[in-house]
Amino acid sequence: MAKTASTPGRSGKASGAQKEKDAPPPPPEPLRVPVADSHTHLDMQSGTVEEALAKAASVGVTTVVQVGCDLAGSRWAAETAAAHESVWATVALHPNEAPRIVLGDPDGWSRQGAREPGGDAALDAALDEIAALAALPQVRGVGETGLDYFRTGPEGMAAQERSFRRHVAIAKEHGKALVIHDREAHDDVLRVLAEEGAPETVVFHCYSGDAAMAKICAERGYYMSFAGNITFKNAQPLRDALAVAPLDLVLVETDAPFLTPVPYRGRPNAPYLIPLTLRAMAEVKGVPEDTLATAAAANTARVFGY
Repeated sequence: MAKTASTPGRSGKASGAQKEKDAPPPPPEPLRVPVADSHTHLDMQSGTVEEALAKAASVGVTTVVQVGCDLAGSRWAAETAAAHESVWATVALHPNEAPRIVLGDPDGWSRQGAREPGGDAALDAALDEIAALAALPQVRGVGETGLDYFRTGPEGMAAQERSFRRHVAIAKEHGKALVIHDREAHDDVLRVLAEEGAPETVVFHCYSGDAAMAKICAERGYYMSFAGNITFKNAQPLRDALAVAPLDLVLVETDAPFLTPVPYRGRPNAPYLIPLTLRAMAEVKGVPEDTLATAAAANTARVFGY
C-alpha cells in the first residue's frame, strides 16, 4: 500500500515526527524458544530479505512464511522461499485482488497498475497460475484468500467468492494449508468452507473474530493466527478470542509491514518484532512466554509441514 508523504510544518516538527514514525522500532529482548512468523510480506518491507531474516533470527524468529497476495507477489514468494532455507511461501490472489482482475482497476490502486476489466476468464487464468505455483515444494500454503467486505463493495462479492472457492479446491488438490483473510465476512467465510469442504489444514490469518467464533474454529480444528493488533487498546474482543482458543491451534504473526504492536503502533512492522506480540499473547493466555513460544513454533511447523 502506498505511503503518503507528510507536509512539513513551519517549525519542522511535522517532518521530525514523520521521521520518527518511519523509523524501525528497536529490537525487543530475544526469545528463549525460537518461533516462526507465520504470515509476513517481506516484499512490502524496506531493506533486503537477508537483512530482515538476520534481524529476525537475532531475536529468536528463525522461520518466516512469506505470503503472496497477487500473481507478482506469489511468484516472488515462491522464488524467495526457494532461495532461503528459513523462508516458506504461500501463494494466492488476495480477496480484493479478484474483483480488480474481473472488473478492472482504472485507478491503478494495486501495485500491478491500472487494468482493464478481464472478466471471469482472466480470473480463471490467474487462478490456474496460482494452482501451478501451489504445486512447488517450497510453497506450503494457499493464501491469503477468503472474503473482505471492508474494501470491496457488493459489486465485487461474486468475484471474491468465486476466487475463494477455487483456492479451497487448490489447497485440497495439493495438500497445502489454506490461509484465510477474513474481514467483516465471518459468516460467509465459514459458510463457504462448510459448502466446499474445508482442507485438512485451515488458518485464519490475523484472526478478527470474537470468542464465539473462536469456539467454532476450535470445534472444526481451524488454526487461529494472532497479530500485533491484539495489543491495541480497542482489541478486547481479540483478546477474549485468544483466551478461549486452544493452545494447540494458536499461531503468531506480524502481517508486516502492517499491524505493528504497541508501543510502536503506526511504525513499520517486521518479523523481528514477533516477541512483542508473543509476550502479549502469553499474558492473555496466562501461560509462561516459553510455553506459548513452544506451542506456536510446533503449531506453525505442523501447519506448513516443515
